[in-house]
Amino acid sequence: MTAVHPFRAAVESGDIAAAIALLDDDVVFHSPVVHKPYVGRAAVAEILRAVVQVFEDFRYTREISTPGALDHALVFSARIGDRELEGCDFIHQTPDGRIAELTVMVRPLSATLALAESMKARLAQPSA
Repeated sequence: MTAVHPFRAAVESGDIAAAIALLDDDVVFHSPVVHKPYVGRAAVAEILRAVVQVFEDFRYTREISTPGALDHALVFSARIGDRELEGCDFIHQTPDGRIAELTVMVRPLSATLALAESMKARLAQPSA
């Protein structure tokens, strides 16, 4: 059996702190809805904390990688309200296993728009 990527394992177990701990200090996050990338662990941590509250029924459905690779694709499905979506987390990591770059793509457009609205509302709320 192929090993599960540590980011996938953290997300699937609901341990967002463990997922954030995998991020490089200077991680770059490419959002499916915002053109300019987010840079730095703190900025990406805020996104990750919000998205786990926005996605419903989130599950990884496939992992594409090879042993020892620095690039990984984690295919997922989720729901936002009545919108079903498919997506992929593209991870590029450093040789020591830190996530240096995270790119997320989502389809279809209607779900991407629902994601954009939900994330905008979630990120506008003050942190607890």
